[in-house]
Amino acid sequence: MSSTASSSLIESTAVQSGRIRVLKHGAHKVGPVVYWMFRDQRLRDNWALIHAVDQANKLNVPVAVAFNLFDQFLGAKARQLGFMLRGLQQLHREIQDSFQIPFFLFEGEAIETIPNFLEECGASLLVTDFSPLRQVRGWKEEIVKRVSDSVSIHEVDAHNVVPMWVASDKLEYGARTIRRKINNALPDYLIEFPKLKPQSRKWAAATSSLIDWESLIENVVRKGAEVPEIKWCEPGEVAALETLIGNKNGFLTVRLKNYATDRNNPMKPKGLSGLSPYLHFGQISAQRCALEARKLRKVNPQAVDTFLEELIVRRELADNFCYYQPYYDSLQGAWDWARKTLMDHALDKREHLYTREQLEKAQTADLLWNASQLELVHHGKMHGFMRMYWAKKILEWTISPQEALEIAIYLNDKYHIDGRDPSGYVGCMWSICGVHDQGWRERSVFGKIRYMNYAGCKRKFDVDGYIAYVKRLVADVKKRKGETLLNSKAKQLVNSSVSIPKSL
Repeated sequence: MSSTASSSLIESTAVQSGRIRVLKHGAHKVGPVVYWMFRDQRLRDNWALIHAVDQANKLNVPVAVAFNLFDQFLGAKARQLGFMLRGLQQLHREIQDSFQIPFFLFEGEAIETIPNFLEECGASLLVTDFSPLRQVRGWKEEIVKRVSDSVSIHEVDAHNVVPMWVASDKLEYGARTIRRKINNALPDYLIEFPKLKPQSRKWAAATSSLIDWESLIENVVRKGAEVPEIKWCEPGEVAALETLIGNKNGFLTVRLKNYATDRNNPMKPKGLSGLSPYLHFGQISAQRCALEARKLRKVNPQAVDTFLEELIVRRELADNFCYYQPYYDSLQGAWDWARKTLMDHALDKREHLYTREQLEKAQTADLLWNASQLELVHHGKMHGFMRMYWAKKILEWTISPQEALEIAIYLNDKYHIDGRDPSGYVGCMWSICGVHDQGWRERSVFGKIRYMNYAGCKRKFDVDGYIAYVKRLVADVKKRKGETLLNSKAKQLVNSSVSIPKSL
């Protein structure tokens, strides 16, 4: 794949050329533009969609959005897929009603469905989202090979504020090495979005493919019922924007002022932004979050700066790691010093050894760790500070660093609403393999990897209070599940009952 694209290759007035990479130059042909959406699932503030419509209008051809649904992608269950599909259902309705842009949903392998659709509709340009994950990059490489030579392919980074390839062209060691590069580029990229223009020419088949969303969601939820959906986080763009700037409980409106002090306290979950599920599924733009936060910097400078550090620098550092380090979820991806120290202590005696099943069921001697695992399983999201402690204890309680990493990623991807994300992989790699960190005082099992323990947590927050909070949370979730089950059974009884005519 080509890694660079100049403005001479892409004459786009709406999107800066630095956001776009040409993966394939097609022979000159006039045909529809197709936007293959996957990482940035939104209508508003979407550079990829803006570019697709802009290119279609320049060529005076129609544009369509295509989405490919994978069966339990990287272990995703009802929790993640239900959230995603409910958001896409809203997007489908709005993009069709407001812009008359057709939305096509395919099931199966993208390397088959996307090239087939491009051929069927005679497309001349495919616009795609950017993702640093190797599975997605592998699909794109295969699609580049399979599509006709008359089709051009443009990749747009609509996920990061500063496009990944603009921020850095190499693997960065840590936040301190990438921060200045990102900050230097922010004036060019942290700008207001242009409005999405109407199409100059509509799709010939006026409507998109018929999608039975209710049946689709019901099927996905049933197949992935092992990890049920969560109720506290409503999916979709409207809910995402409400979480950011809503009048009643929006992060920037109500809770921003305490972010710098409260975000590391598990006893203050409302101190967090609550935006990670929406950012992960691309239901809100990080750039929109940054633009809105920047407006409040004079009032809350420390809180805004802390939020922008997490939102931009740390998230983009995670993309950088996953893109430039092919082993981003393996011990092979650790720095040399970290891999050596972990191997030096791989055979150290552990005080406790637990299997994956015991850890998954929160069956350890550490009540604090058990609480964090139960919060993850039942709530779908663990507090950020507890994620670090949780992963480090897995390193301490398993037979090898590689097994620890595999278990941490398995549990993270299975239960977190924002699993299968670069930030999740880097979080596990930081905790277990010292990525983006430094060497610390050497000790058993951990070697020079940063150590965390129960006593340290107790000094930082009310550990007993957190354990009690999780117990209440789990009890509430189980109560709601019981009520839902009763209602479902009652509904089945009503539907299966036979009504007897009064005349009899």
